[in-house]
Amino acid sequence: MTTQETDDPTAGLRIRQAVRGVIVTPDRSILLCRFEFPSGTTWALPGGGLESGETHRQALDRELEEEIGLAPGDVDIGPLIWKRLHIVPFVNGDWDGQADQYHLVEVPDRFEPTPAIGWEQLRAERLHELRWWSLDEAAEATAGGTRFAPGRLAELLVDLRDQGPPTSIIDTGV
Repeated sequence: MTTQETDDPTAGLRIRQAVRGVIVTPDRSILLCRFEFPSGTTWALPGGGLESGETHRQALDRELEEEIGLAPGDVDIGPLIWKRLHIVPFVNGDWDGQADQYHLVEVPDRFEPTPAIGWEQLRAERLHELRWWSLDEAAEATAGGTRFAPGRLAELLVDLRDQGPPTSIIDTGV
């Protein structure tokens, strides 16, 4: 076994490949999804797993339409800005973790999310609410113990506001 193989935290694990959109307005409001897991509530960015044969961008187009009603072509998917690897067994037993890629998706203003697949299916996928957040609300909620994915989402959003998109992909941590 090579050193590289032993240093790979995903060696032998079933890692779900996923993509998420950092949906932000010019005032840096952000659209988040409330997920209900057995371990508790988590607010995360819209998106999900890749289907067989999909690229990350194709999957993001599909997921944004399904979850928030943005059809392909409604917005431009911007650069890959963040990545995240989360090793945690899925409730259904299919995966040992997930590798997320986060793309910046700038929208001109807040809009009313209208999922294309319907709330019954979204709830079956543990998604229960879509909500716009300000940076201040996210920071206050983080300080109050609200769980976000990634955990330092509020900090990452402030950096995005203050410095613009990063010049290299940032590992968000869990």
